[in-house]
Amino acid sequence: MKVYSQDKSKLVNTVFSTVSEKYDLMNDLMSLGVHRMWKRNMIDWLKPKKNLKLIDVASGTGDLAKAYSERTKNTADITCVEPNTSMLDAGEKKLNNYKNIKWKLATAEKLPFKSNTFDFYTISFGIRNVTKISSCLNEAYRVLKPGGRFMCLEFSKIENEFLSLIYKKYSKTIPLIGKYIVGSSMPYEYLIKSIEDFYTQEELSLLMKKSGFSEVKFRNLSGGISAIHSGWKI
Repeated sequence: MKVYSQDKSKLVNTVFSTVSEKYDLMNDLMSLGVHRMWKRNMIDWLKPKKNLKLIDVASGTGDLAKAYSERTKNTADITCVEPNTSMLDAGEKKLNNYKNIKWKLATAEKLPFKSNTFDFYTISFGIRNVTKISSCLNEAYRVLKPGGRFMCLEFSKIENEFLSLIYKKYSKTIPLIGKYIVGSSMPYEYLIKSIEDFYTQEELSLLMKKSGFSEVKFRNLSGGISAIHSGWKI
């Protein structure tokens, strides 16, 4: 199911409007809580620093922004960007007490910020849903300051064939869980298909380099079920 342009944008918007109320619960159920460990690994590699500016794109309900903020004792200037109104409302409500976190309704392909604004750019489990990934990466590069860092956490390709087989069998149960918890299997059928269709670790690294990023590296997590990509604007 390769979905492009306006069709994909509409589909993704429908998906997240459907799951917004049970988004955090489903993430915990689907990953058995492991997604929280993956996000901690990303924050560890990023090494948050006080008083620097972070933009977190496709923020969902703000897990990554919250973790980053707490690592800096809530001194960081954080902007969460979310393209879906229902998800943005859920995130704002969840992080209402974090006065250093602002929310903005916008897409990853067209960020409403000046060039050379942010020290760090993060996107976790969001780039897979972007309509034009090259445009997303170009915008990430544009809004980062010289010396700024881009980091992406996303589902990826499993290296071990046996683990891959187990994961594929488990994945088939996720739409059933979604139907029971959320009331619809559709969002999770899309989720599984979008993971299958997404780039390999090497392919995403190449796209980052084409957008101008330097010192591009990636780290596999849980055998490649997900991966963190890092790049710098030099």
